[in-house]
Amino acid sequence: MKIRPLEIPEVLLIEPQRFGDERGWFSETFREAALAEAGFTRRFVQDNHSFSAPKGTLRGLHFQVDPNAQDKLVRCTRGSIVDVAVDIRQGSPTYGRHVKATLSAENGHQLLVPIGFAHAFVTLEPDCEVQYKVTGYYSKECDRGIFWNDPDLGIEWPFPAEEMTLSEKDKNAPLLADSAPFFVY
Repeated sequence: MKIRPLEIPEVLLIEPQRFGDERGWFSETFREAALAEAGFTRRFVQDNHSFSAPKGTLRGLHFQVDPNAQDKLVRCTRGSIVDVAVDIRQGSPTYGRHVKATLSAENGHQLLVPIGFAHAFVTLEPDCEVQYKVTGYYSKECDRGIFWNDPDLGIEWPFPAEEMTLSEKDKNAPLLADSAPFFVY
């Protein structure tokens, strides 16, 4: 399992190794000790699984605040997505910046999105499934969001806005500048 930091070093790209033969392949997708070696020692408590039918489905930018803030370990198990993490830690040298990675069933890559980051993904093809582990239980009271297309964030999405499918919640999320500082660096 190869683990490397992205341009914002707290966000980790995880590349599990696959061992294949004529039957297919085998891959170890989670190893607590490997993450601990990379500096991540929190415990995952919940697994989530989403299905998005249309290409261009965008989910995010989401996060949870204390006492149920969540680290997320995200992988795409069917299809492919562009996965995005935005630093929303007030005072961070990378505040308001983002990193992104393409995760797919084919490449098996995963993204570790730490607490203090908003998270979103957009599907690159129809019928995508995304699974992710989290370190905090879901709480409606702690659930928050940032507007997916906030111009201050400068995220280049793979599709124009009119070709994307979003929830009403995501369409109406506040800009980062209009949000309380939920996390302090």
